[in-house]
Order: sequence, then structure tokens, then C-alpha cells
Amino acid sequence: LFTLSLKVVSVDVSVKEILGDIVLVKLEKEKLLFNDQWYCRCINVTTPSGECVEFPCYRWIANEQEVVLRDGKGRLPQDDNMKEYRRMELESRQRLFRWKEWHPGFPLSIDANTSTELPVDIQFETAKTVDFTLNYLKAITNLGLNELMMLFQSSWTDIADFEKIFVKIKNTVSEHVMQNWNEDLMFGYQFLNGCNPVMISKCRNLPDNFAVTQEMVESSLDRGLTLQEELKAGNIYIADYAILEGVQANATDPDTKQYLAAPFCLLYKNSQNEILPIAIQLSRQTTAEVFLPSDDQYDWMLAKMWVKCSDFNVHQLVTHLLRTHLTSEVFAIAMYRQLSAVHPVYKLLIPHVRYTIAINTAAREKLICESGLFDKANVTGGIAVVEVIHKAMKTLTYKSLCFPESVKARGVDNKDDLPNYYYRDDGMMVWEAVKRFVSLVVWIYYGSDESVQEDEEIQAFVQDVCSSGMKYCPQNSGEYRINLLNVRVSVHVHVIAYALCLHEVQNVTNFDWFAWVPNSPSTMRKPPPTQKGQVDMKYIMESLPDRGRASWHLGAVWALSQFQDGELFLGVYPDAYFTEQPVKEATETFREELAKVTKIIKRRNEKLKLPYWYLSPDRIPNSVAI
Repeated sequence: LFTLSLKVVSVDVSVKEILGDIVLVKLEKEKLLFNDQWYCRCINVTTPSGECVEFPCYRWIANEQEVVLRDGKGRLPQDDNMKEYRRMELESRQRLFRWKEWHPGFPLSIDANTSTELPVDIQFETAKTVDFTLNYLKAITNLGLNELMMLFQSSWTDIADFEKIFVKIKNTVSEHVMQNWNEDLMFGYQFLNGCNPVMISKCRNLPDNFAVTQEMVESSLDRGLTLQEELKAGNIYIADYAILEGVQANATDPDTKQYLAAPFCLLYKNSQNEILPIAIQLSRQTTAEVFLPSDDQYDWMLAKMWVKCSDFNVHQLVTHLLRTHLTSEVFAIAMYRQLSAVHPVYKLLIPHVRYTIAINTAAREKLICESGLFDKANVTGGIAVVEVIHKAMKTLTYKSLCFPESVKARGVDNKDDLPNYYYRDDGMMVWEAVKRFVSLVVWIYYGSDESVQEDEEIQAFVQDVCSSGMKYCPQNSGEYRINLLNVRVSVHVHVIAYALCLHEVQNVTNFDWFAWVPNSPSTMRKPPPTQKGQVDMKYIMESLPDRGRASWHLGAVWALSQFQDGELFLGVYPDAYFTEQPVKEATETFREELAKVTKIIKRRNEKLKLPYWYLSPDRIPNSVAI
């Protein structure tokens, strides 16, 4: 089956000679005067006995290019009698998929400066899909923000002015945020189920440089216990933005000075199981002012804005860019470099790296590059991008990329201890469903731990991830060395489950939670307050993003929240890389499990005032591609 332009064409070829057992199919396209390319989905060969042998392709066939196809059976290298073809295939791919150090200290990326330099099989189908400038400007136009852009550098006069942005916005969550953003309950809720639900951690001991005291928070504790008793009881949580300490704020615009803080935010689970902020410190100094809910309304409002500004920027650079996009690209490149197309792990992973390298290349080209779009509205633009990623890489370990490990490390894994944490609950259901699917598939091919150790391709894949792609991570190569089946399974679950779940929460929620600018400012234009009683509404408006930056911010979060055209969702595999019946049965079981998870989430959401659907499997894209 070939795809030409937008047509699907089936070509039948009959051969009269007896060919014997068909082990390879070669495709070659003659060079014409114009550069036309054909996309081949698969070749089906019917033998004289009536047996049909499938040869999956799913590749573009270009001028004078010879493509060699194996049948659709998954084969481990040690069990394959055509090792020479595997070697030639991988050598060819390694010439196409080369590692490159885009920035020292970053995960390594593909060796391509522009999207057009990428291998044709991993490019987007249309260039406009990844044109960030076009998408952002389109978003600004669709949202009616063109006139506001002309007032760049001009401050808003009042919080209510931000409602002007909402004239064309019809979004249930965003409107709910707009109406309730300044309530402490809404502020606390977002640490559980907002756009960056990975910052909240159980607090057993207060940081030494957090100057909060019992007397300060006594009025916020509703159980009659002291702060130390509440800490011991497990009712105190913290969001710590230490990663931003010492980072240089965006200085790319000489006309607007921007400021960054590295706050502490202490959170309390009250007797109604609500998460509420009870103390905020904007500086790391022990002599710093601690802002409290009992303070003047403007002091407390601005302190919460500073926390949300820090949260927004950590979300964009660490949770979103590094932990989903850049790490997924590392796994994708290593997969192409080290795993043959007949390797079962290649077949398992390839639907989940669709367009990942392409979107990252486009981002490096126009979004996070020097003078890129990221600089226009975010306080962590400019040199801060590099500084923050460098810091985040120091804590990026394999375990931190495993969903269960990540929530356990933060002390938020117990449902009874911290209820209504839908990100955790739904994420764990998806993780377990993916893990069971991966386990079923890999056990079809691997019969023992010894077979894993004998698999030179999977070992090379893991080694490439560790020693090349993630070489700037802490010295954790032992974590990446695959010796046991359960460890190997979890590597694949990371690519499919953790990155997809985390990315879905980071991306689609952008517009919901960030469209109301006061709720999550992308930058601050006044320094953080150091004393109480000196803040008024005028100071707050001069601190928040100006009209131009607010417009760029809104255009960005709108563009990032859109699904791709023709988006494929978790469990949907139109390309039949696997042809064996046991794998097809495992895939069907996987779909059934995902459908059950979807029903559970839908049933729960029917009872919620603010439904949480972000990790419903029918809304999780198959790959990190936006």
C-alpha cells in the first residue's frame, strides 16, 4: 500500500516463478525529473499455498533509495539468522541519527539545525505544523489580542482589565480560574491538579532557611495542634523552588527589567482535606519576611503571584521541556540508532516517539533558541534557560522519571493520606495499564533474564541513552544497565507512560490554568517585596506582565494546548508493526484496560464541580509531539 499525495494506492504484482521462502523484500524507486516521494505502508506477499506474509514498512521511499524489509515477526538479535542485514541497517541509521550537543550540560539531541535537515521519516507532514511563530501569531489573532500587542510595555490598570483578554475565550476551567484564582483554596488545589502537579512534597522538617514559626501559622492550623505536631502527623506540605536561586532573570529586553524569585510555599492539609497555603517566603535568607494569609490582602495576593510565577517557569523549563521533551528525544534517538526494525522493543516504542524529534528540533530552531519566542514573555528567557536546565540535570535520574517512584519520593503516594490528588490517581492507573501491556509483550520474546543479557541491541540502546544522550546526568549508569526483565520493562514504560502522562498534563492544561494571567504570571517587572505593608494595587499591576507580554503569554499557552491534526491517542496503533497474534491479543487487552480506566475517570468526574480529565486515556496523545 502506497500513499501518493492524499491518495492511498494498492499495487498488485504477480510473479510466476517459484521464489521459495520469502525472507526479504527490497523496494527501490527510480529517479525522475522531479523529486516525488512515496510513502509505503506495507507489502503483503501471498504464497502459492495461500499463506500471507506481511512486511511492514511505514517509510518514505525517495529517489534511488533502496529499502530492505523484513517480515513483521519480532526477532531478538541472538535469535536472528540474518545478523548481517541488522548490522547494515543499524550502521545506516547511525549515519542518519547522530548525537549533537546543542548546549553543554543539556541532554544530547539530534544533529540537525533545522526541521528540513531531519531524516524524512521523522519530519512532520506539513512544515506549518511546527512553525511556532505562525502558531503563536495565529493564536493572538484568534484571541483578538492584536490591538493589545500594539500597547507593548504598557501596564494594565487593574486586575479586572485582564478580563478584556477573555472576550473571545470560552473555556470552562479558565473561567473558573478567573472567578476563583485569588482564593487560597484554588491556589492550593493547583498544586495537586493544576498544570504543574509535581512540586508538592510532604514536609517532615522545615528547611533551615525557612523562617516560618509556630506563632506565624497558628491561626491557620485547625486541629488544635502545634506546627511541629502537624509536621509529625504528616499534614504539612511544601513547594520549594530552590532551583531558581541565583538564576539570572531575562535581560533580553533593555526597556523592561524583569525579576525572579526562589520561594518557599508552606501548605497545610486541613481537617476537611483541603490544601491551603499558610506561609510564603520569597527569599532564601533566614532574615526574609514571611508572608501569611492574615497579612494585608495585597501583600498576600502578591506573595501568591510570586509563587505562581516561579511555578510557571519551573513548569515550562523543567517539568515540561526537560522531563518530557528532551528525555523522550534521547530515548527516540537511541532507539533509531541501536534497535533494528524487527526488534520487538523498536516495534513497541516507535508509535510513542512519533514527531518527538521533529517538535524538539523546531523548538530549538525558533522557541528556546537565542532571541527565540520563549524570551518574549518569560522571566526565565535568555541565559536563564541554560542555567535552569543545568541545575535540573543534577537531579535527573532514571528513578525520578518513573511515575510511582516520583510520587513516592515526594511523600504523596498514599491516597488516604492525601486524597483528591487526581493527577497521582489517574497517572498510576495509566502507568499500571501500560506496564502490564509492556510486560505481556516482552515476555512473548524474552524467556529469561539471560536472554536480556544476551541481547546486544537492547544493551547498546540503554548504553547509548546513558553514556551519550544523558551523559550530563548524575553518575547513575548502573541504573541504566539492563540485567533484569523488570528493569528493562520499566525503561519502556517510562517512554510510553511517564513522558506521555506528564506531557499531557503539562501541555493540554496550559490554557486552562495559565490563560488567566494573574493566576500564573510568566514574568514579574518589579522586585519581590521585602517588607509588609508597602504593596498596593498599583505596585501589583506594575509587577505583572504588561499588555504585550500578556498577549504573547496567552498566545503561547493557547498554541501549546492544541492537539495535532490527526492526533493518535494511547492504545491506538493504526500501523501494524507487530504481526504475531499473541501481541495483537495483548494490544487488544491493553485497549480494554484503557477503556476501563477511561470509564472510572468519567464516573468520578461526574461528581466533581471541576472535572479532571487530563489523564483520561482517550485524551492522552501517543507521543510527545506538541
